[in-house]
Amino acid sequence: MTRCLAVCLLIGNFLSPAVGNTEVSCVFMESCILPCSFQGGTDVVIHWIHVTAGDVQIHSYYYNTDQLAHQDQHFKGRTSMFKDQISRGNASLQLAEVKIQDQGRYKCYTSTIRGNKESYINLKINAPVERVKLEPVENKITCSSEMIYPEPELTWSTSPPSNMNFDMKPEVQRTEELLYNISSSLILSDPDVNYTCTVSTGSSRKRASWFKPISLVGSFAETVIQCSDSNTKITDLIWRFNHTEIILIQTRPDVPCTVSERWKQQVKGVSESASLLLQNLSSHHEGIYSCELSDAGETLISNNFLRIKESPAISSRLFRASVIAATAASVLLFVLALYWTNKKGQQENNRMSLSAETQMNTVPKSTDEAPSPQSN
Repeated sequence: MTRCLAVCLLIGNFLSPAVGNTEVSCVFMESCILPCSFQGGTDVVIHWIHVTAGDVQIHSYYYNTDQLAHQDQHFKGRTSMFKDQISRGNASLQLAEVKIQDQGRYKCYTSTIRGNKESYINLKINAPVERVKLEPVENKITCSSEMIYPEPELTWSTSPPSNMNFDMKPEVQRTEELLYNISSSLILSDPDVNYTCTVSTGSSRKRASWFKPISLVGSFAETVIQCSDSNTKITDLIWRFNHTEIILIQTRPDVPCTVSERWKQQVKGVSESASLLLQNLSSHHEGIYSCELSDAGETLISNNFLRIKESPAISSRLFRASVIAATAASVLLFVLALYWTNKKGQQENNRMSLSAETQMNTVPKSTDEAPSPQSN
């Protein structure tokens, strides 16, 4: 009986008691730690196995070193352990650049002189919504977001609320990395509302709002175009001209903005509220100025249609210039008319003189001598 009890205890020490599943969520293409602990001891053996992939071996450690001869190629160069902590019972695995294919159930097997242990970890991968883009094309606006996991949802709304139909199904595409791209287009049928597009997953959510255009009259000398008046904390700022041409970009309020080469003569600066200060404008700068203001969860796009009005000083100078130009043109026309009149008169006099001379040459000369008598 004593011998049997001793044998049973010995066998029990070497059985592998399973530990309940641990849930771990990691971000796509970032490093992730799969936790595992055991009671420290000598002769440590550690095996990490991807159970979902068919008991694929991804990392082993024994004889006080990594053993990667049987490591699956999918995990090659992406696994590591905290070797300075193994003796204290830390068998956690660090997995770099996690991919969607890494999802699933993992087993951590540990063995020492004190016994064996199995732990299970369920790994989930998330690729959160990073940005929602709104782009106008003719009378439509397109909302899109890319590189998301799991499959996201896209919804439209208006402010103030309207009776528009938003039941259209968004277009969803799958990338080679098994991520999702989603997009939806909406006809801008109501010019008096603001449009908001929201893209969300179970763990992330972002939205973008499109504000109806506001008419603005500016001057040639200097004009200020306001951005959104919300309390959005700026993390990114983009000013565009006619929706496509970038005027400037600013990543943080404490960082100077980057102005495109074509607009360096017109951009005077950006205020703390993201307003755009312009100068030296011309009629070519009339159009739509869009301010795209973003923070961690929201993007606001306000639109201003700028019409440039001449200042009184410029109008006066232009009027004086036009008067001077008109006067000069009148004088020039008068001089030309006088010149052609004189020239025509001179040509007429020359013609009359020539005609008179011709007539004189053709008249017979008179004589006082009588004609000689004819002989019979």
